[in-house]
Amino acid sequence: MRTAGKAQKTYLGMSTVISHTAYGIRAEKALEAAQKETRRLEGLLSRFLPGSDIAKLNRAAGRKSVRLSREAFEALSAGLACSENTDGYFDMTVGPLVRLWNGDGGTPSRQAVGAARELTGFSSLRLQKRGRTAGLSKPGQSVDLGGIGKGYAADRVTEIFRKHGISSAFTDFGGNVAALGAKPDGSPWRIGIRHPLRKGELIGVLSIVNRSVVTSGDDQRAVTGPDGARRSHIIDPRTGMPASSGLLSVTVVAECSAIADALATALFAAGLREGMRYLARYPGTQAVFIDRDLSVFITGGLANCFQAGEGVQTTVIQEENS
Repeated sequence: MRTAGKAQKTYLGMSTVISHTAYGIRAEKALEAAQKETRRLEGLLSRFLPGSDIAKLNRAAGRKSVRLSREAFEALSAGLACSENTDGYFDMTVGPLVRLWNGDGGTPSRQAVGAARELTGFSSLRLQKRGRTAGLSKPGQSVDLGGIGKGYAADRVTEIFRKHGISSAFTDFGGNVAALGAKPDGSPWRIGIRHPLRKGELIGVLSIVNRSVVTSGDDQRAVTGPDGARRSHIIDPRTGMPASSGLLSVTVVAECSAIADALATALFAAGLREGMRYLARYPGTQAVFIDRDLSVFITGGLANCFQAGEGVQTTVIQEENS
């Protein structure tokens, strides 16, 4: 649809609902280009598509390195940098553990978890800038860009908007949000943060300009085990177990959507204290932490742009030095 310089588009892609809104004379063309680029990126980055770069990399695990497209190499490089900066709390090779815990065999045994952990570890992913190649050191290993791919795509879409002369736009990859500029009237975009335990409710709202907002948590995808216990769907790569950091959700606000995407996952697994230490390694990046008591902690840079829901108490915390 298009009215008064406004264009909107919604479609399915990257295993989620993707929507774009842009304002400007070339808004419609920008959204067409954005959808085309999203389809192209999915064809390169999805491990589920046999012809993708990532699928080829996984099939070659333990045997050889493969040449990658520029986009796949960039996404993997960004993911490895986040792995290093978070001491492995973000790890694109965690796939074997995710499959183990999401299987139908109930709670995995200690031996099964140990065997899956042997097939994980970001240091086993080798990238060579010269020749743009990547390889995994062991057979059975696999890379999954689920924790950074949507963010990377959102950054690419934002670039497309800029190339089309768009200065006000909004894109949403299933909750991975990126805003270009402010709204046409100059006001900030308002992004709701879902209440972790109350479906359909918000625990707060962020006002942003030229920023990406990504939330990682268990409000939508927590797993209930055969013992009735509620377990995180996010795996802690360092233990091989569902993350148990005392948090219900983490929202990261950053200029780069790929960083926000990966960092939200890492901080959720790391917990508040460790998470703040890792956050300090990304100057200008902010976060909202919600713990299991529904206490809300926001970093100082969000003090003037976070509006808490009714009855929600917030604590402002200052970033630590890395």
